[in-house]
Amino acid sequence: MEEIMSQLNDDSFLANLETKQYITIMVTIKDLKDKDNFFLMAGPCVIEGEDMALRIAEKVVGITNKLNIPYVFKGSYRKANRSRLDSFTGIGDEKALKILRKVGETFGIPTVTDIHETTEAAMAAEYVDVLQIPAFLCRQTDLLVAAAKTGKIVNIKKGQFLSPGAMQFAVQKVADAGNNNVMITERGTTFGYTDLVVDYRGIPQMQQFGYPVIMDVTHSLQQPNQTSGVTGGLPALIETIAKAAIAVGADGLFIETHPEPSKAKSDGTNMLQLDLLEGLLAKLVRIREAVGN
Repeated sequence: MEEIMSQLNDDSFLANLETKQYITIMVTIKDLKDKDNFFLMAGPCVIEGEDMALRIAEKVVGITNKLNIPYVFKGSYRKANRSRLDSFTGIGDEKALKILRKVGETFGIPTVTDIHETTEAAMAAEYVDVLQIPAFLCRQTDLLVAAAKTGKIVNIKKGQFLSPGAMQFAVQKVADAGNNNVMITERGTTFGYTDLVVDYRGIPQMQQFGYPVIMDVTHSLQQPNQTSGVTGGLPALIETIAKAAIAVGADGLFIETHPEPSKAKSDGTNMLQLDLLEGLLAKLVRIREAVGN
């Protein structure tokens, strides 16, 4: 962690990256799921800048290579769903999308970002490998169809207001639009006004649809709708949620991580501190080995 942070102002690091040649391979669901391990989608909540994105990606690539975990870098190019008008939403769409592409090209890894409107699907698809449908938008037919038509993998987050069974209709919209490259992400269900709860029965239930199911560890620990206008969270339970997900057979994990969550510009209250990621993933790999595929 200290090594990463000490390099934040070291221009030679980025210069060295520029001199290397990398190839980004078009990712498929088979590349992620048909392995002996779970796969990981991880990164900052939102792209805050190029240096930070590259630092996080470098750290996670090193960890996942060591543990043989297929890895997809996650970063939202813009946050459309914020509690208040003055909340940070991004550094500019094109700028953030170019950073996502640079991360993919630099480290030879796939990338994923959210889209919010139909017009964003084709635009974002030029820069990333996976298009993600936010939970609140998972029933938006036109958005799902637009994402499907790009030919990219479509990761649909289960709405906090939906049962696991209801997600079959969301994935069917994408499939009926001609794209079977679909994944489903569980991210908790509304429990009262300011809390979420995870029902682990939903993971095997949604796997019956024939698509990979991912556990969004960090967003399921959000405490939304706080009177302060800033979403709360329970990051101390990240390990608990992740362990249970792997134990019941989740195909992948989604974890937002940041070198300093307290300084993150979005969702810092429920993110995993970056220097804790390796220890967590090492434990999860052992659980996966114990329970089998």
